[in-house]
Amino acid sequence: MKGKNALLIGIGVIVLIVLILIVGTIKNYNEIVAREETVTKSLANVDTYLQRRADLIPNLVNTVKGYMSHEENIIAEITKARENLVGAKTIDEKSNANKKLTDAINNLYVVVENYPDLKASQNFISLQDEIAGSENRIATSRKDYNDSVNSYNAYIKRFPNNLVASMFGFTAKNYFEASEGSNDVPQVSFE
Repeated sequence: MKGKNALLIGIGVIVLIVLILIVGTIKNYNEIVAREETVTKSLANVDTYLQRRADLIPNLVNTVKGYMSHEENIIAEITKARENLVGAKTIDEKSNANKKLTDAINNLYVVVENYPDLKASQNFISLQDEIAGSENRIATSRKDYNDSVNSYNAYIKRFPNNLVASMFGFTAKNYFEASEGSNDVPQVSFE
């Protein structure tokens, strides 16, 4: 009888350990899924604000065209940068396209200084304010996205979460990083 009880206790302990492992795995899996969804939602917010800014660009270009007919290369640069942003699929493509569009818009603003009538145009001022608001929203949503990526990546790299993450194919996410040279101050020349 003593041997039978010991066997039953041993089986009970093994079953309990297996149940704890299963419950722990389910808990970790669900937490990883929740954190991954937060990353996905944050990226969707970034996409929304990037699209909002991209939607404003045609209006800006049309407003500027009337004043700056001989500055077609800047208008073409903005148009191409906008198309690249709208067509970007990966986070790296979006980051690079966003930087190029920002650079193109900044180049436009430098040239606008030579057109006082354009600078005074209410249409242009309104669009400039809308784009500035979009830039602020993009910066905030990029920060939120990067915070959620940081939380997700740290979580799936910790033990024992890394075992569950690798078992179910969860991998680290990329940050929305500034492109190389984005910290460089643009050189402006009015020669």
